[in-house]
Amino acid sequence: MTKDKIKIHIRNNHWKKGSLPCDLEGEKNSSVTKDLFESKLSKYPGIKDKISYLIDWDDDNWKSSMKDADILLAWNFPTKGLSKIAPKLKWIHIVSAGVNHLSPFNWVKKDLVLTNSRGIQAKKAGEFGLMSILMLQNQMTRIITNQKQKDYVTLLSNPIENKHVVVVGTGSLGGSMIKHISSLGANVTGVNRRGRNVDGCSKVIKFDKIDKVLPDADFLYLAVPETNETKGMINKKRLDALKHTCGIVNIGRQSVMDYEHLRKKLTKNEISGAILDVFSEEPIKRNSKFWNTPNLVITPHISSDSKGKYIEMVLEKFLTNLKLFIDKKDLINQVDPDLGY
Repeated sequence: MTKDKIKIHIRNNHWKKGSLPCDLEGEKNSSVTKDLFESKLSKYPGIKDKISYLIDWDDDNWKSSMKDADILLAWNFPTKGLSKIAPKLKWIHIVSAGVNHLSPFNWVKKDLVLTNSRGIQAKKAGEFGLMSILMLQNQMTRIITNQKQKDYVTLLSNPIENKHVVVVGTGSLGGSMIKHISSLGANVTGVNRRGRNVDGCSKVIKFDKIDKVLPDADFLYLAVPETNETKGMINKKRLDALKHTCGIVNIGRQSVMDYEHLRKKLTKNEISGAILDVFSEEPIKRNSKFWNTPNLVITPHISSDSKGKYIEMVLEKFLTNLKLFIDKKDLINQVDPDLGY
């Protein structure tokens, strides 16, 4: 290895309770192997001779490798004292789109670039979102509850056309779902930070105007990251403003919504149904009250992960950026530490 080569540290995480990945299947789907990295690298012949890399796990060789690393590719890692541990570090690429697990970002020095994998999950997330809204429209959360109780009850529904879907978070994940659901004739209101226009939305409002649309929502779809602006956004008051026939989907972060109040409303039939893909602690505990909450479907944080393809798409995004890095050009998917996404 020559001194002028760019050194990359690739950090994989073994699965463990209370963290991601939370099982062996998740670990396999989110780990970078030497064979896969070399396979993707072979498509960039001008890069291979300019880099060296180490693929490692958790804290194995962390400090010794990071002391001269220029780039880090990882999902989770120790941020305390990072500038001293890795004085040469110039760029970190996060395997996920969400980066809230690394906040607060006071560890990010001014000349350190942080990028994420935003966008690669859009197609899968859009299809999952469409499925979720259609499940709620067709009362599948109630039908599943009835099945568990051995109740054979006729529950009829109508097409989704003209139903009002409020989508909070209209980026790549929410935006992909909007395209699907609007094509079926649903009336979509988008809610985002700046009120910018979104394809498929009949109107778009800013976060601070959300109270005007919640009472008319047939469905509330949450696809926002955890930031200071979004924490607690869908609180008790806003949940109470929803119609009892409203259905809720959350593929963003638990911190955005008051889950305990939602659970109580589901139990009292004050919300039609809910599909929750994200929890602050994953997997949720076996004694959690959510397991037995009626009209609730729990999915294990899989709304936007593609089986066997996720890490390949991450590497394609990373290597595209690596070429830009070598060419001293601006990287794509840069994260603003002040905004948290």
